[in-house]
Amino acid sequence: MGWRELVERALPVAGALAAEGIRPGDRVALVFPTGEEFFDACFGALLAGAVPVPLYPPVRLGRLGEYHRRTGALLTAAGARMVLTDRRVGSLLGESVERAGPEVAFRTLDRLPAAGPAPSPSAAPDDLALVQFSSGTIAGPKPVALSHRAILAQVERLNRHWRHIEGVSGVSWLPLYHDMGLIGCIFPALEHHAVLTLVPPELFVSRPALWLRTVSRYRAAVSPAPNFAYALCVDRVRDEEMEGVDLSCWRVALNGAEAVAPAVLRRFVARFGRWGFRPEALSPVYGLSEAALAVTFSDLERAFVSARFDRERLAGEGVAASDPEGVELVSVGRPLPDFTVEIRNGTGEALPVGRVGRIWVRGPSLMSGYLGRPEETARTLVDGWLDTGDLGFLRDGELYLTGRAKDLLILRGRNYRPEDVEHAVDGLPAVRTGCTAAVSFLPEGADGERLVLFVETARGFDGDGAALSAACRARVLEATGLRLDEIVALARGTLPRTSSGKIRRGESLRRWLAGGLHPPARVSPLRMLGALARSRLALARHRRRSAE
Repeated sequence: MGWRELVERALPVAGALAAEGIRPGDRVALVFPTGEEFFDACFGALLAGAVPVPLYPPVRLGRLGEYHRRTGALLTAAGARMVLTDRRVGSLLGESVERAGPEVAFRTLDRLPAAGPAPSPSAAPDDLALVQFSSGTIAGPKPVALSHRAILAQVERLNRHWRHIEGVSGVSWLPLYHDMGLIGCIFPALEHHAVLTLVPPELFVSRPALWLRTVSRYRAAVSPAPNFAYALCVDRVRDEEMEGVDLSCWRVALNGAEAVAPAVLRRFVARFGRWGFRPEALSPVYGLSEAALAVTFSDLERAFVSARFDRERLAGEGVAASDPEGVELVSVGRPLPDFTVEIRNGTGEALPVGRVGRIWVRGPSLMSGYLGRPEETARTLVDGWLDTGDLGFLRDGELYLTGRAKDLLILRGRNYRPEDVEHAVDGLPAVRTGCTAAVSFLPEGADGERLVLFVETARGFDGDGAALSAACRARVLEATGLRLDEIVALARGTLPRTSSGKIRRGESLRRWLAGGLHPPARVSPLRMLGALARSRLALARHRRRSAE
């Protein structure tokens, strides 16, 4: 699809939204899978002067109750005037829309009224352009307000990073409701006039080789993904699926959105070097929703940089290295042009180079604030600086991440990185790679914290909990020097996740302590019929209340 065709398809949607009473500045929630209709709706809303609010569709059908509670809250937080979706997804959204209240209109794209003339709204650079939600790893997702100026500043700096690559093209399977998929892939392709090939994320998860084959087929130079995607390819892509694949075209394999594991990077290079993948292509990055997306990028055409750091280097404001030999960390690069990164202590004072502390960021694409949350905005944005809530340090001008401040394990008065514990058990046959969560807590009346590891078990797990516990304890002790107090084996899909797929450690602990950490309900035809029936009833009630 060319951009001219996209505009021709989006203009009638803009006219229809105006006919429905949507005015410039109104928020329109978009709930679509990856496909052409997302673009019709997103750019139609923008051309109408409205503010798109991309939300994730109900993909985990075994957790529909949780989805409806969460989506209803997101609609309320965004102040959405309308939910716009397609017919298939819309058939399941009734309970979400009902929770948002009768003032929120519900429309499917095929049921919009006949288009009137498309409006011609004007927008100032600092007007609200997009609302995207933070991942909600620690607390609930927050509505991040981004201006036209901020989005364009981010897009221009992304494209500047790889503008020297001739004939740049891209491939992405990242969800379009996620900043890495929308701001990191779609908008740069528009500004750079590049060819972008999209793969639905559910296809990647079921057939990860499809990502690599698509990169090869369309000779993509740029393709991003979180760390877990590279691990998934190593574990699940078979040699026969790589027949005819040539990855030598892949110049920029961005790795961000979650902690970057050096062992995963090395395994990916070793596994796919046979098909032309070059280690210089791997490019760890750092960013967050509140900065529109990227803050730091690794240098292109340079193999990723990692180093081990001892206890003294990481102590003080940050975390202790649990391994006596230190912990290996990956550089996530240098600040993008016009961005500044500063490391501060808990009182906001700048720390010397090499000390671990809270990461503060200043740059041209920072959010305007959290929509409708002035107190949270004031705590996070201070004098033009953004308190990211992440921990890290600078070395030779490059940023190294050590974790989230609120995710740290606190054991015997010292802080440790949960990632070190979690990565230690990756590779065990009984453990589902990337599906673990390490947490610490102080039981009532106890004299010390307990270290708990939640583990989703892999396909083929024989149910031998004793063997699994022994293997996990041995791996963690060897890798970190820490002793696990408890290992909790879980069925696949049990750990709560954010919309972007990150595991919510704190929520996992909360549910476990409350006795509510359960696997998703089994999806059956009868259960689906029940969900569809409840959705129709909820929509009927919603329409009746909206008409009152």
